[in-house]
Amino acid sequence: MAEHHFHLKAHWPGLRNDVGTIEAEHLKTKISIPKEMDGPGIGTNPDEMLLGAAATCYIITLAAMMERSKLEKDELTMESEAIVDVTNGVFTYKKIIHRPEIVLKPNASVQDKQMAQKLAEKAEKSCMISRAIQGNVEIQLEVRIKTT
Repeated sequence: MAEHHFHLKAHWPGLRNDVGTIEAEHLKTKISIPKEMDGPGIGTNPDEMLLGAAATCYIITLAAMMERSKLEKDELTMESEAIVDVTNGVFTYKKIIHRPEIVLKPNASVQDKQMAQKLAEKAEKSCMISRAIQGNVEIQLEVRIKTT
């Protein structure tokens, strides 16, 4: 069994509304509470970072599955949205909506489009981050498949 270790350093100099930093091998940024939650809104925040982790894991997993299936594409883009519920002052990360757009080659067949849809759904279930948050955060897909 192989294990991969990832490390991150965090520095938080003050109280709730201060600005801190995080640093990993390929990531260095300021962090704070977002303005929507009455924070300073400087740098990124846990809500964006969880959304970013889920989105990047999903799109990379989907691209890898398409490559292994030899499903050619012209483009793969995605917008993702996170919904955080606030009830009685308790913040709950409720839902992530991924909206991938798969642009297939002009000569893509009906079967290619069906395969793209199948892989888009399978990638969500296969992504490591999706599996990590399963049962806690709902993940919804709104897939668009088209040809150039």
